[in-house]
Amino acid sequence: MMIREATTEDWAAVWPFFHQIVAAGETFTYPVDLAGDDAREWWLVRAPNRAVVAVDDSGTVLGTAKMNRNHMGNGSHIASASYMVDPAHAGKGVGRALCEYSLDWARAEGFRAMQFNAVVETNVYAVRLYRSLGFEVLGTLPEGFNHPVKGYVGLHIMHKAL
Repeated sequence: MMIREATTEDWAAVWPFFHQIVAAGETFTYPVDLAGDDAREWWLVRAPNRAVVAVDDSGTVLGTAKMNRNHMGNGSHIASASYMVDPAHAGKGVGRALCEYSLDWARAEGFRAMQFNAVVETNVYAVRLYRSLGFEVLGTLPEGFNHPVKGYVGLHIMHKAL
């Protein structure tokens, strides 16, 4: 697997699984009816932020990540990131590779920490992954997310010092 800078040409491969994940409404706070053009603008961030794709040896896009400043101004020393793995490639280490890549990026860019603002507590795979990489739950917003199956569930704020 290789992780490289995402291009606008990659969007055609990213959009189908991006749309599937967002429309399911189980893990992201994005509108479930988010349109492709808006989604592309939200995801393919510009420098100094970064969007990447994980690809296999044949160039198939397995997943994607976007990395950015969590806040502006005097809070701009904290990074954040979001990840999406094509469900067809789940369980193969793509999410871990993207998360490790984003942590390396944040360190290299001089960030002091990485914070995730809205990790759905029922997204047990993501929570387990982030904890295994040293993230801690700083707090949970009770009923901060309306899960389409489980109802109102918490949103974790997770943090890792770099």
